[in-house]
Amino acid sequence: MIPQPVTQTPLPDQTFTLQSSATVGVLSTDEAATSVADQLAAQLRLSTGFALPVEPGTGTITLSTDGPSSLGAEGYELRVDSSAVTLTAATAEGLFRAVTTLRQLLPAMADAGTEQSGPWEIAGTTIADAPRYPYRGVMLDVSRHFRSVAEVKRCIDLASLYKLNRLHLHLSDDQGWRVQVDSWPELTKHGASSEVGGGPGGHYTKADFAEIILYAAERFVTVVPEIDTPGHTNAALTSYPELNADGEATEYFTGTEVGFSSLAVHKDVTYDFLDDVFREVAEQTPGDVIHLGGDEAHSTPHSDYLTFVPKAAELVVKHGKRVMGWHEIADAPLPAGSIVQYWGTDDDRSRELTRNAAANGAEVVMSPANRAYLDMKYDQDTPYGLDWAGLVSVEKAYRWDPATLIPNLPESAVIGVEAPLWSETFDDMSKIEYMAFPRLPGIAELGWSRASALDWESYRARLAGQAARWDVLNVNYYRAPEVDWR
Repeated sequence: MIPQPVTQTPLPDQTFTLQSSATVGVLSTDEAATSVADQLAAQLRLSTGFALPVEPGTGTITLSTDGPSSLGAEGYELRVDSSAVTLTAATAEGLFRAVTTLRQLLPAMADAGTEQSGPWEIAGTTIADAPRYPYRGVMLDVSRHFRSVAEVKRCIDLASLYKLNRLHLHLSDDQGWRVQVDSWPELTKHGASSEVGGGPGGHYTKADFAEIILYAAERFVTVVPEIDTPGHTNAALTSYPELNADGEATEYFTGTEVGFSSLAVHKDVTYDFLDDVFREVAEQTPGDVIHLGGDEAHSTPHSDYLTFVPKAAELVVKHGKRVMGWHEIADAPLPAGSIVQYWGTDDDRSRELTRNAAANGAEVVMSPANRAYLDMKYDQDTPYGLDWAGLVSVEKAYRWDPATLIPNLPESAVIGVEAPLWSETFDDMSKIEYMAFPRLPGIAELGWSRASALDWESYRARLAGQAARWDVLNVNYYRAPEVDWR
């Protein structure tokens, strides 16, 4: 099991076998709970060939939202005995997390897209489970290399299998602008037409973005949109010259250097622009957060940066969202309820900024580059990725505790973890999967499982057991030498 549940107790001499006569029952008035049951049944119909009707009431597999409120939004209980499988939660979201556990209890071929022969057996067990942290995410950089709607859905599917509940989309950078903004149409007409290496780029129409949002929501994943500012903005600057300090349009940028671009901090048009962008993005995004970036603003004078961040943050709040940003934004005053994302490499300055943010009431998401960045090479022979934050083996990505990584940071300030995947060197999904797997499930476990359950030897054995499932799902994973793959 990944993530490791809070408690799991075997039921000796109890084995459940899914038969062709099985039904899926729903004990809930919540339509979202029925949707969860429908998704489970749809997958099992593909792999088993069974009819598996979804019906109100008790079934062979029963999903119920009659669980106590003490289970919280994502907690659940699961029981498998010789006669039935019962999944109980207080919410449909909790049921979805229970279903991801059930899928891991079933044989790997249950995740196949074509009919398999079975048998479909599960060893008897009881599980009680709930997450350690409320924020458990993965970031996909679609700016440096654009990814299609179908590819983003693939990422959502794979992430949600491991109980991740945030998809952070890096939607703008120097290389390309990826989300439609009606009030500033040149952002996508012009600024979307490039990417690293000179490819065609691309963008999401509002219909595309709505499709991603809905697909994620059905899997209880919240999309966190990022509009990176005031640096990483060349795609906007080449689209609208007035956003530059000198009023001159920049050229397309297809390289990978950082820190050379900046919005014109002292121009009113900059804040008119951000007001419109944040408004339209907020209107499209049901989640409560907009990420305003704030990292690597090397071309913005520091005094200008300190002027910019509060003004940009005020616009995010104006449109009903919480502010999130990379830890550099903690150098400036932030609105109440802000979230700071730590991406440091154990350096004193990054840690100091993060501690100061927490002292001023901000919450912290942990994304240390030298442990959680999925674009870092596994070793010197890794064919893709970068190594500026060091080499990050599967073991190193797992062997850290979000609560204790930054000395003297209050544990109560940490709300979760996120694994960013920057796309400088990834121009197709197979490379993304190779770098994410097998490290992403480990980050997911750090976010879900109790600190006392985080044990490398146990984890590496459980990780090896995931290989059969990834083979069925056609995941292009790296066979790390520190894992005894079966």
